[in-house]
Amino acid sequence: MPGDDSLTSRSPLPRMVAWLGYGGLIPFVALAAVAVVGGDYAGFCSYALFAYGAVILSFVGAVHWGFAMMCTDLGERHRNVTWGWSVVPALLGWLALLVAPVVAAVILVVGFLAQYLQDRRLSRQSSLPLWYLPLRLRLTSVACACLVAGAFAARQ
Repeated sequence: MPGDDSLTSRSPLPRMVAWLGYGGLIPFVALAAVAVVGGDYAGFCSYALFAYGAVILSFVGAVHWGFAMMCTDLGERHRNVTWGWSVVPALLGWLALLVAPVVAAVILVVGFLAQYLQDRRLSRQSSLPLWYLPLRLRLTSVACACLVAGAFAARQ
């Protein structure tokens, strides 16, 4: 929108983005906590944790599809790589739903870390908001820690 610089490289983290981003960590933290504590719902919460991780991994990959469409400073080669990458996290998430919990956690953590590296690559090639990478690092760190905790809980 003209005059709205909430997504420019100079602006601070938009409040709604903060609410939605950090709010999206609630299921990770809650499900990992219940899985680790154990009890009647631990197995269900472990599965729900990995399923949620798969959905969110797919979501963060799809963000790159949007970047490929909207970042006018990307060359054709970089745009094609960005489009190509954007589907990989969804495939990893889907694969994680088909394997044992510990393997699922490994796939998801590797997927989130690879996505963050792709975010860094894209930020060097295009002018993304300054708040994007620090936010992605914080969200990725918490999500990965929860997935690792869920994997340890699933082994018990």
